[in-house]
Amino acid sequence: MRELASTEEQELVEALRAGDEAAFMRLVRELGPSMLRLARLFVSSQAVAEDVVQDAWVAVLRGIDRFEARSSLRTWIFRILTNTAKTRGVREGRSVPFSALAGGDEPAVDPDRFLPDDARFPGHWAAPPERWEGAERLLAGETLALIEREIEKLPPLQAAVITMRDVEGLDADEVRNALDLSETNQRVLLHRARSKVRRALEEYMR
Repeated sequence: MRELASTEEQELVEALRAGDEAAFMRLVRELGPSMLRLARLFVSSQAVAEDVVQDAWVAVLRGIDRFEARSSLRTWIFRILTNTAKTRGVREGRSVPFSALAGGDEPAVDPDRFLPDDARFPGHWAAPPERWEGAERLLAGETLALIEREIEKLPPLQAAVITMRDVEGLDADEVRNALDLSETNQRVLLHRARSKVRRALEEYMR
């Protein structure tokens, strides 16, 4: 869903408040696939993700009268969706702490790729990232499928951030607001996610 001009968005909000079914269905068509993709990152199955999306839409309709436009409508809806999905995901995992969704403090890049402290240039690349030749390979279906698989392997919050930023095209502020993250956390999660996906692509491109 593209970002709406303030007047256009206000008209959409008023239509939703008035119970305009056509306006709601248009919103569902535009945001539904993205919401399902995001929900799937937090829960165990496609069926549960569909339930999460449905619950999120119910919450949107129930809460639209309280929407204060402090963020865009899209960001507000994504925040409802991700909160619903995170709650459902933690409940499914039972003993999984909320902090585990972020992936802990693991390094974004394998430490073995840097020179040790006793080297002439400690901390510099020992095995720098390789330049990829043939951009058409990055656009190949199998490469895109690889990226999707690698994103699915990430901790949920890392996966959500890279999906929202690099797949859905949201900007940093939208992602921060939707996921309730600080600027630093959003940046760290995105860096870790991109590093892991890049590492998998490097191995594939060799």
